[in-house]
Amino acid sequence: MDFEQLAKIENESERVNRTYDIFNENSRLNHSKAARVEFLTTVRYIERYLKEGDRILDIGAGAGEYSFYFARKGYDVSALELADANIAAFRKKLTPEDRIDLVQGNALDLSRYADKSFDIVLLFGPLYHLKQNSDKQRCIREAKRVCKDDGKIFFAFIANDLVFLTELEYNAHYFSNGDYDKETFKLNDFPFVFHTVEDARKLLADGGVTVLHEVASDGASELMAARINEMNDEDYAQYLRYHFYLCEKPELLGMTNHLLFVGEKK
Repeated sequence: MDFEQLAKIENESERVNRTYDIFNENSRLNHSKAARVEFLTTVRYIERYLKEGDRILDIGAGAGEYSFYFARKGYDVSALELADANIAAFRKKLTPEDRIDLVQGNALDLSRYADKSFDIVLLFGPLYHLKQNSDKQRCIREAKRVCKDDGKIFFAFIANDLVFLTELEYNAHYFSNGDYDKETFKLNDFPFVFHTVEDARKLLADGGVTVLHEVASDGASELMAARINEMNDEDYAQYLRYHFYLCEKPELLGMTNHLLFVGEKK
């Protein structure tokens, strides 16, 4: 599978499925210190709201990075994932001790789960892929439906604006030949879907979500990856404190490759 072949797949679910024949989600969040920043930031916010005995639903669970982390801390985790490659990677890591109910399915249909049955709902992968606003809103409605009234929903987006700078690492001519609108600086939504901070705010407001936190979940970590990966443990720990200090500053929210929004039902 390559990008040219991927672009020819008309069915969106199948195109998303095959995307992970190209991209290795199994190592994306754990292959380096820089890559780990997004995961550590996201976990930090989830743990603010977790209570003993809480049930977690991980929608678009990828290869299980968050599911395993919380299951191995004793939480009851249900995980739903669409892509064959991610399901295979996830199952390869499962042990009999892991309290994870893993199923292959689509985030647009959570009918297997009862209303108001989860305390924490993670909606990460799906909003990286859904192009149509109607599908995004359907996905949000389903996440809200299965979340308890006092529960919290965590939404992840791939941010639009910093990609231009991180792409320069791979393509010095990105500003002249990159795949984006040269007037609006909106990236082409292939193979992923990109959101500005305002896009994400509007989507969640229209979906009836009250936003509690807006977070630049990895900030400049990909842009500065070479330096971050050279850090010793002491420097890295201090860098993380610096990142946590910055990551909710409104003036810097767009300067990240990934956004995390924490919300609850209105």
